[in-house]
Amino acid sequence: MNADYDHDLTAWSREQAHLLRAGAFSQLDITHLAEEIEDLGKLERRALESRLAVLLGHLLKWQFQPDYPNRKSWRATINVQRRSIGKLLNENPSLRPQVERMIADAYPEAIDLAVAETPFDYGHFPADCPWDQLQVLSDNWPSTSEPPACSLSKD
Repeated sequence: MNADYDHDLTAWSREQAHLLRAGAFSQLDITHLAEEIEDLGKLERRALESRLAVLLGHLLKWQFQPDYPNRKSWRATINVQRRSIGKLLNENPSLRPQVERMIADAYPEAIDLAVAETPFDYGHFPADCPWDQLQVLSDNWPSTSEPPACSLSKD
């Protein structure tokens, strides 16, 4: 065994796992192993930011284009993103204190998505996220008094 980290990450990962299980600690690639472990947390954080951007973009479309005829797909995307974000936060509770900041960080990308998928330009949308963390992550539906027919069930 002598997998090269820079040329075959998959083979290197398998080799490092084998060495760990075998207790061959002196043979481990400590430098790269530490980097990869740190990157695992970054991966989860990036996944959360990406899901927040998609969710916020769809909430913007929901609020600012209420007459769009095919909102059913937006509703589904909002529901899927909220559930996925909830799972991600349950699996990574250390990310919870960062969510408010991550919403602010993801919001510009959300505006990009909304501009690309609506007839509106950047000036049409608020410069800052119009919803707080609870509104973003809960079963909140902007600019509606009633939740849509297929909102998340509480069963």
